[in-house]
Amino acid sequence: MQKKLNKIAKDTNSFLKRFIKKQKKSELIIPMKYGLFSGGKKIRSKILIDIGTLFKLDYKSLIIIGSAVECIHAYSLIHDDLPCMDNDLVRRGKASTHVKFGESTAVLAGNSLLTMAFEILSNKNLNITEKIKINLINKISESSGHLGIAGGQYLDLSFEHKRISKKKIIDMEVKKTGKLFSFCCIAPLILKKRNNKEIKKFENIGADIGLLFQVADDLIDYRGSSLVAGKKTGKDKKKGKATLISLLGYKNTIKYGNKLIFKINNKLKKYGSKSKNLSETLDYILNRNK
Repeated sequence: MQKKLNKIAKDTNSFLKRFIKKQKKSELIIPMKYGLFSGGKKIRSKILIDIGTLFKLDYKSLIIIGSAVECIHAYSLIHDDLPCMDNDLVRRGKASTHVKFGESTAVLAGNSLLTMAFEILSNKNLNITEKIKINLINKISESSGHLGIAGGQYLDLSFEHKRISKKKIIDMEVKKTGKLFSFCCIAPLILKKRNNKEIKKFENIGADIGLLFQVADDLIDYRGSSLVAGKKTGKDKKKGKATLISLLGYKNTIKYGNKLIFKINNKLKKYGSKSKNLSETLDYILNRNK
């Protein structure tokens, strides 16, 4: 599993480095690269490739799409860490972008990574039709803005120190984390021109994978080591974050995570052994950094 993740991370980073090298130089390139190449397991790209394998898609095309996803993810982390948001000083074992370069530079670097994702998807390197490119850009935009990451972060901040229902917590976590995973799950189906019903099915699978990822992240924050996690742990409780752990408790949240894995695997039964890679990734997500 780790070998596969390492290969995807290496190939994604290689593409991104080549892509940035071809661009005109600017003062923001250094903080952009700092936030983009800060480690990270590339689990979103792994999910994209796992689903792409089910549909026998070209690996290189999936790496390009995954690179756009990683730009969106990096932008969201840079902005999440800002003093006006979660005020985190450490990310992936090193100083957060705003600590290293200043707050205004971090905002601009994050904005630039967000827009670079659209540049990547519209670039000639991605050898697909213009119609499919527009569809991909439309879907990744939805997953990044007020209906996705930004909207989820708003809810996350507004729910602090409040008693929030399970339904609302799940809705917040699906927006904040699940929507980008949904994009990773539907992008291969968009490439294969599958029907809306099938796309909707994989969109829901992606939402559940994102929820699983967020559950695992919350478990790490609750019990994990800062050294292993690469960021400060125990902060959710201090900030009064609305999480499933705060509602269900630690053990019940682990059970909830295992139920999610069972539910996702059940939806993939028809693909048989072809979905083995994805099943392995799901187990890795829940049990990582323990």
